[in-house]
Amino acid sequence: MQLVLASSSPRRKQLLHMLGLPFDILVSDVDESFDAKLSPSEIVQQLAYKKANAVWQQTSDACVIGADTIVVCEGEVLGKPVSEQDAFRMLKRLSGTTHEVWTGVAICTANECVTFAEKTDVTFWPLSDDDIWAYIATKEPLDKAGAYGIQQRGALFVQKIDGDYFSVVGLPIAKLARELKKFGFCPFR
Repeated sequence: MQLVLASSSPRRKQLLHMLGLPFDILVSDVDESFDAKLSPSEIVQQLAYKKANAVWQQTSDACVIGADTIVVCEGEVLGKPVSEQDAFRMLKRLSGTTHEVWTGVAICTANECVTFAEKTDVTFWPLSDDDIWAYIATKEPLDKAGAYGIQQRGALFVQKIDGDYFSVVGLPIAKLARELKKFGFCPFR
């Protein structure tokens, strides 16, 4: 069975390469809106499922992986910023606090679709306005949930994490490897 990643994220592609399994990429173009009444876990699993299912509909003989990541700070879901000002607002909100990063994953085949979510707590150092604007000027935060990338210069804001680092990057690779084994994909062979 063909393995397909339903994501254009270079970070997810790089993480999936860690498994040593061949895979293709087909990008889903789904509406990423969600019901604000859902829990963070439900939101990311629902969005991951939407992405995986949309691609699975195009290639129904494959095993399709979809994923989605959100940042939650004091109950507010922070997706990707829509502008530099929005990125500033998000980073200012995260400054000096501990927030949650949720990544949901869906694995869909003709026989079943499994979803799961991973939560990691991330604590930021207090950030000055100058540091935030300098980071925004790099353009790095503009395509990332919560307006930062922990695997790049955004790491300079992180005081500590509690949970799966790779989930914060965008794909909880260890948990994914264990789930993929149930579908016959073994990264250790």
